[in-house]
Amino acid sequence: MRILLIASSFNSLTQRVLVELRDRGHTVPVEVTPDGPAMRDAVARHAPDLVVAPMLKAVVPRDVWTAHRCLIVHPGPVGDRGPSSLDRAIQEGVAEWGVTVLQAEEEMDAGAVWASVSFRVPEVGKSDLYRNELSDAAVTAVLLAVERVAAGATPQPQTGAIHARPTLRQEQRAICWGDDTTETVLRILRAADSQPGVRDHLLGAEWFLHGGHAEDGLRGRPGELLATRAGAVCRATADGAVWIPELRARTGPGRPRACKLPATLALAGRLPKLPELPAPAELPAPAGLSAAAERPTPAGLPAPAEQPAPAQRAREGGRTWSDIRYREQGPVGVLSFAFPGGAMSTDQCRRLLDAYKAARTRPTSVLVLGGQRDFFSNGIHLNVIEAAADPAAESWANINAMNDLVEAVLTTTDRLVVSAIGGNAAAGGVMLALAADEVWCRSGSVLNPHYRRMGLYGSEYWTYTLPRKVGAALAARLTEEARPVSAAASLAMGLVDRVVDCGPADFDGEITRLAAHLASRGGVQPRIAAKKAEHERRESVTPLAAHREQELARMRRIFDDPAADYHRLRRAFVRKEIHGARSPDGPGAGAAGPVDC
Repeated sequence: MRILLIASSFNSLTQRVLVELRDRGHTVPVEVTPDGPAMRDAVARHAPDLVVAPMLKAVVPRDVWTAHRCLIVHPGPVGDRGPSSLDRAIQEGVAEWGVTVLQAEEEMDAGAVWASVSFRVPEVGKSDLYRNELSDAAVTAVLLAVERVAAGATPQPQTGAIHARPTLRQEQRAICWGDDTTETVLRILRAADSQPGVRDHLLGAEWFLHGGHAEDGLRGRPGELLATRAGAVCRATADGAVWIPELRARTGPGRPRACKLPATLALAGRLPKLPELPAPAELPAPAGLSAAAERPTPAGLPAPAEQPAPAQRAREGGRTWSDIRYREQGPVGVLSFAFPGGAMSTDQCRRLLDAYKAARTRPTSVLVLGGQRDFFSNGIHLNVIEAAADPAAESWANINAMNDLVEAVLTTTDRLVVSAIGGNAAAGGVMLALAADEVWCRSGSVLNPHYRRMGLYGSEYWTYTLPRKVGAALAARLTEEARPVSAAASLAMGLVDRVVDCGPADFDGEITRLAAHLASRGGVQPRIAAKKAEHERRESVTPLAAHREQELARMRRIFDDPAADYHRLRRAFVRKEIHGARSPDGPGAGAAGPVDC
């Protein structure tokens, strides 16, 4: 079937629906369409059998949906209507939600139902939920709807209670720091993550707060800033505190949109002197693992904080936040990391490298890198680069820090390294994963193993790792075509070595179990010895340093050229600038990887 995807953004759900439909043999062009005229033009050019809109903010024109069957993916159960469906579900604390595939009609979200799938709502941010549980449900619903359309079925009219609700405004998202509990604040923050953020006053200015994580061990006057950790700030609630990783300055009308930045960077020059609290040595076990499976963190990894005052001492087993965690289970070490949006700044790369080096000192035979739900990595941090006084210099520092991290993984010859991709990955993040001996990913992951959409040649030793995994011809095709690839397609082409078919919440436990099984097999030590010998052989032929030098020479020329496409595309990406209709399959369109949601 020829299925045209129309979307307001080539976001993660649009990419996921695209790759799943293409994997099943459908011809699927994609058009990012900002308005009705652009939709008319796209439909006229592609003459599709079916139109599917995975994420659409504009109204489908009447002449389009009367001439072509158009299916709208609505992020809510049957009967729910309105543009803030998922935001309201999270802010209201619902335990279960749904996705409905509707036929486009005159009234928005009121069309007949082709498919509806429910999902559990874990305590995570909206963007995480959207990319994972909601994405899984949406794909199931879209595939079911397409099957029903192909079979000549008839959609079912909506019946029962109808809940048509308007956009959730900032006034309804406002936090009352003097009265709101930690749980209330978390729901509000999670419902606005990563867009639009929660508007708030802090240190004499207006900001949008992005992200929120519970802190049970710190107390203070409600609204007061208590501490910093890894770029985040901790702020007191009525009965506890929350960590806020990112802020975005509110800019006035006619001014460029500000970049979303690590909170301490955004507040630079305003932030009072606060204690920098490292993550505690022992953190609560992830879902699906017992606390007994966790061992104290070794030196060099996130370490116990010096307690500044008795009132700030963490209660045993209490919740806290850290973007880098390490744990051991027998011969398996798991170094997990979770950076907002999958972007890795110079500082984040260096901190992860330090943690990786410390993990290599542990007596393990298998080291898992990743394993968290949601993003693995999308490479360099474009927002931090855009906000820098010298974006070219920061680009150079960031790409070198990424290269240092990838090199450390590539040169690990005393144990097996497994990359565990729980969500999406793009650009240098994919190449970081490919540096490991094996790459495992969740069945719902989407990979973007290319740099071209951001106007970059690429680095992170991709000229070594990508051809090694898939061959020179396919490596060239992946980087030139710059298309997203599903987990199943990645496995078929050899880009990944294992697909773990499980839900997002189960990925960490499944990875730990599989890694323990790998470590218990008798062939691990001979395999490690063979790996070391192969590394030495390759170094004698073409050293890794040669790949790095060649890649970085190309990147340096791009960074230092003010007229390079990279600077224009980076600016448009981080400031959410839209420049008319486009096809993501066209040259230079879009960004290096998935956008926020």
